[in-house]
Amino acid sequence: MSAQREMKEKNPWHTPVTIIITVIGVIAIVALVTVAVLQNRPLPQKYKYGIVLDAGSSHTALYIYAWPAEKENNTGRVEQKLSCKVKGKGISSYASDPLKAGESLRLCMQEAEQYVPSKRHHETPLYLGATAGMRLLNMENSSASDKVFGAVEAALRKFPFSYQGARILSGQEEGAFGWVTVNYLDDRLEQGLETTGALDLGGASTQISFVSDKYDGSESPNNSVTFRLYGNDYNLYTHSFLCYGKDQALKLMLAHQSQAGPASLLDPCFHPGYTTIMNYSVLYDSPCVSDRKPQGAPVSFTHNGRGDFLRCQDAVKRVFDFTSCKYSRCSFNGVFQPMLQGPYGAFSAYYFVMNFLNLTDTSIPLETVKEKLQRYCATPWNQITQQHPDVKVKYLAEYCFSGTYILTLLTEGYNFTSQSYSDIKFIKKIKGSDAGWTLGYMLNLTNMIPAEAPDSPPLPYAGYVSIVTIMALLLFLLFILILRPLWPRCSKQPQIV
Repeated sequence: MSAQREMKEKNPWHTPVTIIITVIGVIAIVALVTVAVLQNRPLPQKYKYGIVLDAGSSHTALYIYAWPAEKENNTGRVEQKLSCKVKGKGISSYASDPLKAGESLRLCMQEAEQYVPSKRHHETPLYLGATAGMRLLNMENSSASDKVFGAVEAALRKFPFSYQGARILSGQEEGAFGWVTVNYLDDRLEQGLETTGALDLGGASTQISFVSDKYDGSESPNNSVTFRLYGNDYNLYTHSFLCYGKDQALKLMLAHQSQAGPASLLDPCFHPGYTTIMNYSVLYDSPCVSDRKPQGAPVSFTHNGRGDFLRCQDAVKRVFDFTSCKYSRCSFNGVFQPMLQGPYGAFSAYYFVMNFLNLTDTSIPLETVKEKLQRYCATPWNQITQQHPDVKVKYLAEYCFSGTYILTLLTEGYNFTSQSYSDIKFIKKIKGSDAGWTLGYMLNLTNMIPAEAPDSPPLPYAGYVSIVTIMALLLFLLFILILRPLWPRCSKQPQIV
């Protein structure tokens, strides 16, 4: 019995003070760990939203973007959450009936209204940007263009979003914002990596944009755009060729072939056995070719296919002017272009055409690509329609021309070689978001990309909490060790025998 009492006297852990300190220490540790766990648990994400309508020449599409609401200065990562393709043609096609241009947007706008939480409606910016189709209409008939925009604005203002206006983008803006989109989605801007060039092909225009180390903007200032993004300066070369989208390029080629006003035309860019009646007035209704309409031509002509890739390529080359150039280097039509540099993302019609033709793999040698396209163009029309019964005849008939045009534009127009062709990547989406100008446009207007790199703390928040917890534990243990000399004194109290 006395031995047990002696052990209690010698064991400092049995004293009240030590027990109290230990209990407090355990509670402190549990509290610190609990705070760290609760502070770092996943929280329900709150989002802000932005809506952009891409009013192209052939169709209109709506895109909804979202980013974390709690990020300061709107620096949160922006992602595409929804896309909606508007039924019907582009708004420029409603020049004779402008009200239908606004009405065509209603279903996609209703879908956006349902998707964006109602409490966010009033703060969600809504933009409409029109591209080459409306550029051409504005050139041809500015009054009709104004009426289309008036109808579109009236329709969009009926919805509860923060309407920011509708306008025509310049070709330079379209190219530059496409470049921003591609590099933002690929995380190249924030990390200061080598940038990717942007190749965009629409129905009425085409854009090329890239950064070149040897281009300072002095030789052709109109093709220069300077950005300061995340603390890095980018001197971007960009040019937009109006009338060189695939639809208008087809009109240019047919206009070259029908200058004599024939009643029948044998076209190498359409499949053997293909035939249709084409109206001269419809062919020459675009400002791109309206001044070339042959005098005394019949009302229509028979358009027959021949399916000859090499002759088609010769016919396509005639829509370009390679003879005049007042600069050190040119692409075509006397437009300055520096040497190509870096990888490229080719999107919009580039992707859709080449994907249909199964030619998106640029690791395949260029000559092999041409051979495959040559075989495709030579395939009889009845065989093509049997192989693709669900594709609209208009689109199906034009793939031979479109594929040939793309290869000719890239190699003869932009000067990609058999080696540099492999630098191109045909893309539809990057990390779930469509490649195109719309995201870059919204990022610019909402100041989502800061000119300077945002300041960040030396440690991530989770690391900070972990270090604080460890330091607290070390301090507690140190406190216990400091009290250790007091333990024997506290235990030497009179004991009753």
